[in-house]
Amino acid sequence: MEKHLHWGHRQRVKKRFLEEGLDAFADHQVLELLLFYCIPMKDTNELAHKMIDQFGSLANLFEARPEEICERCKVSENTAILISLIPKLAGRYYQGKKGNRPVLGNPKDAGEYIRTLFAGRTYEAFYVVSLDSQNRVNHATLVHEGTINEAPVYPRRIVETALHHKANTIIVAHNHPGGSLRPSRGDIDVTGKIRIATESIGIRVVDHIIVAGDQFFSFAENGLL
Repeated sequence: MEKHLHWGHRQRVKKRFLEEGLDAFADHQVLELLLFYCIPMKDTNELAHKMIDQFGSLANLFEARPEEICERCKVSENTAILISLIPKLAGRYYQGKKGNRPVLGNPKDAGEYIRTLFAGRTYEAFYVVSLDSQNRVNHATLVHEGTINEAPVYPRRIVETALHHKANTIIVAHNHPGGSLRPSRGDIDVTGKIRIATESIGIRVVDHIIVAGDQFFSFAENGLL
């Protein structure tokens, strides 16, 4: 009997999603629906509440590491991986919407594209986006990631990346997870070092984008290049 009750509830939730989308769903209901696909034939409503309570919000849960989700929520690795995939899938989706080689001809377009590179990242990372002469993306390269406060950026590595991807110009980008959107003195200093290194081989740095949450800061737009 219990099995049939769960099945009937799941069918009603799925039907609601098909008819209404997710807009009217509460966060725990969104998670409950997602859990249907990794936890068969069980009530996932109570678990959804507990998981969100553990992390404080659905967004925090999605951004957690799989091993942390397993440990704190007592769920399987499959469940934890599915949950942690969500922001990364969203980032891949938005990148795909812009095409394989979007044109980043202004700070707004550059910032919107680069935001997707950091979707779901809760630690600092540094990207080099190589552009051709028409400002189309040749490649977005992750050159550093880690859990330290300031990502070490090596101008030599950036020069090698730009040359490898036949860049005419480059945009460098990093994130401030949970931090201020404004650049630090260190951010400004390292930008200067990168500019000197790349300009010595005829490649200009046209922007440095800082991402914090769903916002971004452009060095070019704010007169720092």
